[in-house]
Amino acid sequence: MLAIEEILQKLSSMKESILDLADAIGIGKLNNEIKMLEEKTSSEVFWSNLENSQKVLQKIKQLKDKTENYQKLKALWEDTITLGEMALEEKDESILSDLEKGTAEIEKELEKQRLETLLSGEFDKNNAILAFHSGAGGTEAQDWVEMLYRMYTRWSERHNFKYKILDYLDGDEAGIKSATILIEGLNSYGYLKSEMGVHRLVRISPFDSSGRRHTSFASIEVMPEIDDSVDIDIKDEDLRVDTFRASGAGGQHVNKTESAIRITHLPTGVVVTCQNQRSQHQNREFAMKMLKSKLIEIKEREHLDKIEDIKGEQKDIAWGSQIRSYVFMPYTLAKDHRTNFEIGNINAVMDGEIDGFINAYLKQLSNK
Repeated sequence: MLAIEEILQKLSSMKESILDLADAIGIGKLNNEIKMLEEKTSSEVFWSNLENSQKVLQKIKQLKDKTENYQKLKALWEDTITLGEMALEEKDESILSDLEKGTAEIEKELEKQRLETLLSGEFDKNNAILAFHSGAGGTEAQDWVEMLYRMYTRWSERHNFKYKILDYLDGDEAGIKSATILIEGLNSYGYLKSEMGVHRLVRISPFDSSGRRHTSFASIEVMPEIDDSVDIDIKDEDLRVDTFRASGAGGQHVNKTESAIRITHLPTGVVVTCQNQRSQHQNREFAMKMLKSKLIEIKEREHLDKIEDIKGEQKDIAWGSQIRSYVFMPYTLAKDHRTNFEIGNINAVMDGEIDGFINAYLKQLSNK
């Protein structure tokens, strides 16, 4: 019965953490906000503005999901500890595996909800826009971009998030030169903002007949998707808009017209492109949304007072500026150089198991 006693002791030690989590989430405040928003929905004029009503309903759902997830965690803890006490009293070791499974699930969910309380930034709850760019390494680097593209789309699927291609440019011989995707899901930006930077790959090149080891680089830009409620003053005279014929993975409409859009923000040098919508108008609309998102991200990251303070300086996508290294040879290791968090199972990482890196970054951020 020693194993059951140890599990019960472990569960008992979680009680304070679960109660502290309720304070960190602000359960009482959330319930009051839900009540206030639900009262709005009963107003006669609520449905007169469909766009606003949808935002209110979405907000209610997000708040309810948060409170319900906490209540489920608390209920699971209570049920598991009750089951353990009954098993100890009746000297029944047959449910030991159920206790171990329940305890592991509680630990995982407790850690997940704790991390969510760290996502307190203004745009953390927003969808995320990821832009991929190949760096030093030619075809090798373009293949590396495609590997990273797969890694983040796999991560998205693991979290039941949806992703949408906004821009996609094939590599010269293989891989991807550049791509931009929108990842839709609550807190997408809050989680993925940790992934911004240069990613370094070390492996035996499949494109080198001599079987030599190569080092390649790719950069990831991460921006919050900004909706129309965020007012950013961008002057028309500060923009250069170019149209071109789309190419890449975009469906039947691609390559038929010059519908792709490239917008350059002249004061900062920031460039965005969009080619995967059905018309030039839609591509321009999405490109402007990306431009706003990019300018907001830079402003927030550099702690600037206004957009006009952005200098437009860019780091090289090369050695010395990487945030993480992925080594396939002579050993296998993925290591983050900011947190020193590392995983030896490189294949799992490339299949989207990157939560460890994200969690370590958020914890480090909260301790600053």
